[in-house]
Amino acid sequence: MPPQQASNGKNSSGQANKRKNGPQDNNSTSNPRAFKRNKLYDSRSIAVQNPHAGLQDGQLNVQSFVNSMAFEINALDESMRRTRASASSRAFQRVPFTLRRRTAAHNYKRIPKRLHRRAKREMAEDNTPTVNSRTRKPKTSKARLRAETARKLGILAKRKQVLKIKRKLGSDSDAIAARAARPKIRRNEVNDLPITAPRFRKRQLNKTWLPTHLWHAKRARMTLPSEPLWGFSIPLTPTQKNYRPTHRVQWEKGAMAWDMSYISTIGVFGKENIIQNILKDVGLTQESLWNERGSRWREGAVHWAGNLSRKVKNTVRAIGPATIIWDPPKAAVDSDTGPTLRQIFIRIHPSAFLEIFEELLRLTKAYKPQPYLQDLRHEIGSIDITGPDATEALLGVLKAVDSSPKQGHACKFESLLGLRDPASLPLGALLAFSIVDPRLKYPPRKVQPPPVTDTQAQLRLLESITTFRKDENLEPFQLFDRDVRYKASRLPSQKSLNRRRGKTEPGAPLEPSSVDPPIPIILLASRNANDARVPGTWTILLPWKCVQPVWYSLMHYPLSTGGNPVLGGLDEIRQLSFERGQPWFPGDVPGTSAGNAWETRERQSRWRTWDGKPKGKRVKWETVDLGAGRKGEVGVGWSCDFRTMFHLPQPTVTAAIPADGEDGKDHEMSDVLEAADGDNGKAAAKKSQDTAAIETLTDDTVTRHPTPPSP
Repeated sequence: MPPQQASNGKNSSGQANKRKNGPQDNNSTSNPRAFKRNKLYDSRSIAVQNPHAGLQDGQLNVQSFVNSMAFEINALDESMRRTRASASSRAFQRVPFTLRRRTAAHNYKRIPKRLHRRAKREMAEDNTPTVNSRTRKPKTSKARLRAETARKLGILAKRKQVLKIKRKLGSDSDAIAARAARPKIRRNEVNDLPITAPRFRKRQLNKTWLPTHLWHAKRARMTLPSEPLWGFSIPLTPTQKNYRPTHRVQWEKGAMAWDMSYISTIGVFGKENIIQNILKDVGLTQESLWNERGSRWREGAVHWAGNLSRKVKNTVRAIGPATIIWDPPKAAVDSDTGPTLRQIFIRIHPSAFLEIFEELLRLTKAYKPQPYLQDLRHEIGSIDITGPDATEALLGVLKAVDSSPKQGHACKFESLLGLRDPASLPLGALLAFSIVDPRLKYPPRKVQPPPVTDTQAQLRLLESITTFRKDENLEPFQLFDRDVRYKASRLPSQKSLNRRRGKTEPGAPLEPSSVDPPIPIILLASRNANDARVPGTWTILLPWKCVQPVWYSLMHYPLSTGGNPVLGGLDEIRQLSFERGQPWFPGDVPGTSAGNAWETRERQSRWRTWDGKPKGKRVKWETVDLGAGRKGEVGVGWSCDFRTMFHLPQPTVTAAIPADGEDGKDHEMSDVLEAADGDNGKAAAKKSQDTAAIETLTDDTVTRHPTPPSP
């Protein structure tokens, strides 16, 4: 029998099905959408045969039935082939998920160039409306401000270009560009915010951008401009879905990196015995640090990670976790000459920076000669990277200036090819050497690790790990030298590198010259001392202005397992800490000043959400049924109310967890918020009304709280 269409576009009454075929238009050429709709409909229709072809006089004709089924199968296959080639998906849908943008359907320039022609043709056929951002008038106040800012930036760019031309035409003395002076570092004082580019200065009045802020702002959700976190604009989480990849990156494959330059660094310089006494006063009282077992740490061969504390009226109050690194001495000193001058770095979370800085400043005033402190928050940055392929990515990006056998740490680092977990290294592993500018070797070349079946390579790696703690003559680390850090920060511009690359063969890496200063770095391999199953993390310490070049090359390194290292935010750090069973500072450390400030911040956010709901939609905490005839929430409903727990008649809980606030008294909410925001008085003033309402509730000692008044 002749084949018929499975869907003829008509219902039982013979009328056209408008939902499927759309309005009937005799002149289809005037309506591109109708023409395309009919074309897609024809290509997707499947021809079928009447099922009665296999039935003859009420009996099944097997041969006719098989022929009918074969015809339908061939028609289905033909329809699938036509549908695949009939533009079933638009050009922007062919882009990988990580590269898609919402505006790709309206602007073909926002997708890869290889799809420009196809997207432009589809937009013309489908009559897709386009938006020209240059001629469109802004409709909102935010859009008007952005348009005005863009106009002013254009004027500044033209003015800069004219000045550049004048300098080229003028005398040679005018063509010399003035370099920025070396930043001043005050002793025993907190430094001011760094001076940024004029066009970005207004955006950093009450906060500081990370060195990779512009890169992260396009790919991650950042903290609100009016609500910075610890005085920085910090990426919270990538814009793409990242929960499962974050979980898999620990054990399976890949690597995840974070720009951790917001971690504060304090430099302490003075006599060795005085520094040791100061460290003992801030919680380093373990006997193993000051006997023969701790000699390698005091010499600078390893780093120490632990918790710092301070004494308050014969009680010990925790401050937070920190990392301490000693700078190796310049030369051996005889015992008769007395103690030598040493320097250490203390790396601590920014929420606890002011507390430890004031405590160290108080302790240094009791010694003569008095050691001095340096605030190096914007002098030294850091990058964290974890995952099975983290070591491979670092080996492909960090190229040592001199990897000769004399440079012990550089040789050790290159011998770790094939290492899957930094936790395999000894506790407190540290490597310090200088690297070349990664932009000279861009794009980074893949470093192929040896296969697991290569027995010789695995034995060499095992030998490198075994002899990792072999003693060597340590020299002072270059990162501790302020002059070396300043020279490393004066990297050549990207335009000059492009001019040099244009004079070489395509794809050939640039060789370091006299204008390319070496970049001093310190590599730290951290791990959990209590659980060896927890994966380790690499930490790179380097000058602040050198973070961006290293980060760019690290993000574009092609991993041997496929893909590139992915970025992480604050949410990914908390996720990994939770999955590894480790506390995340400061959110999981109540009782400390930083932990109290974080809980206050979260309490205020939850209270705003609760108060913003209508009375019929929000929970009435005073009527919550707790069972056994009890009603009313114990403590404050929108917070982790540890204060109420402390008042319970349980001496074990009270003894284990210290009370909130200093000396047993709570801080004022405004002071806590001000410390959490990096002394941001403006942000604290805006939240004063909400603060007063929450403070009234938190000071209430009853277990059942009434509904608070609106601020």
